[in-house]
Amino acid sequence: MSVTDNTSSYSSQASAALDSDAAPPMIHLQGVGKVYPGSDVPAVADLDLSIPEGEIVVLVGPSGCGKSTTLRLINRMIEPTSGRIIFDGEDVTTVNADQLRRQIGYVIQQIGLFPHQTIAQNIATVPKLLGWDKAKTAARVDELLEITGIDPNQYRDRYPKELSGGQAQRVGVARALGGDPDVLLMDEPFGAIDPITRDRLQNEFLRLQSELKKTIVFVTHDIDEAIKMGDRIAILGEQSVIRQFDTPERILAYPVDDFVSDFIGSGSTLKGLNFERVRDLQLSEDWPIVSVDTDRADAQRLYDASPEKWMLVLDGEQRPIRWVNAHHLADTAVPLSQAGAAVMATVEPNATLHDALEEMLLSNAGQAVVVDGKGRCQGILDIERLADVLKRLRGQAKKHYEELAVQEAELNRSNGPRAGH
Repeated sequence: MSVTDNTSSYSSQASAALDSDAAPPMIHLQGVGKVYPGSDVPAVADLDLSIPEGEIVVLVGPSGCGKSTTLRLINRMIEPTSGRIIFDGEDVTTVNADQLRRQIGYVIQQIGLFPHQTIAQNIATVPKLLGWDKAKTAARVDELLEITGIDPNQYRDRYPKELSGGQAQRVGVARALGGDPDVLLMDEPFGAIDPITRDRLQNEFLRLQSELKKTIVFVTHDIDEAIKMGDRIAILGEQSVIRQFDTPERILAYPVDDFVSDFIGSGSTLKGLNFERVRDLQLSEDWPIVSVDTDRADAQRLYDASPEKWMLVLDGEQRPIRWVNAHHLADTAVPLSQAGAAVMATVEPNATLHDALEEMLLSNAGQAVVVDGKGRCQGILDIERLADVLKRLRGQAKKHYEELAVQEAELNRSNGPRAGH
């Protein structure tokens, strides 16, 4: 569901603003535009966007909206027609473009390894351009191979044609990190890889980023990849107009207009459960729980006093084994250890609520039992708790955008209308 109140009209200028808890911007695109010769229509129109230091910002949108053009404007592989590019507080719009690119790593879908050079020579490209000595360069090559999961002894002297697709992509990332840049630009880096390898490389890259804390601008057309990879997501419309720029959680909870809602697809609210953990919830206290050794009459009284229609049975080690209802309790010939239905859905505290929801769908009782590492019952998670979480997420996001709308209105009153708007 998209926003239908006044907050839906907040501008791309507000959408590109950063939260107060965000790091200072490493990159700031200030009114950047690109019009190609012979065209009257901008490929990128008056773009304002701040990229926080140490975060992954994903540019996502439909084909032809200007994602890759925007990315290449940052390192000036495409020169802007208008606006300014601010890099770590310095205006780099007119500095030497080659020198600028040596400070920025670049990874593309086609990888672009030099086929006539060894893996080590490929990774050493930027260090050599920066004038590093041989010893420092060799050490950096081996370091990068190791952190990207490739054995230097086996692969440093091989050629790109001897690598699998996943290995080549790892080397592409290693080469982009060769000069230890603060900024990394990635243009659909995992787009040409099979789904299994792609998922593994995404996970490995996120692990690497947790250690390196680079500032990364990442382009994809896949909203699920954007949600997984991004600290923040900029959803772009035609001419790279920002339709929404925010954390994945808030975008999923509160798409600001129909364009965003349609782009992220149905079920977007449920995807937001991927950002919440079972351990952070107060578990339901309404569900009756008994042991296999509980007296049948006591079990019946506990069941009758509960509003729930199912009761959980634990074994002697406090592990969940059966779900029973009124019919099962009435059949006293069958012991509690064998009555009812086996417990199929269990989750540990570190599981996401989306994982818990999937487990609930497998359960006869429609609930998930939370267990510790030894399988002992910690409580029961029911669908009402998940509904409360979704309501809370949407309420928090709605409040955020209402506050943004107020801030923008105050800014407009103070500064007056922007020229041309």
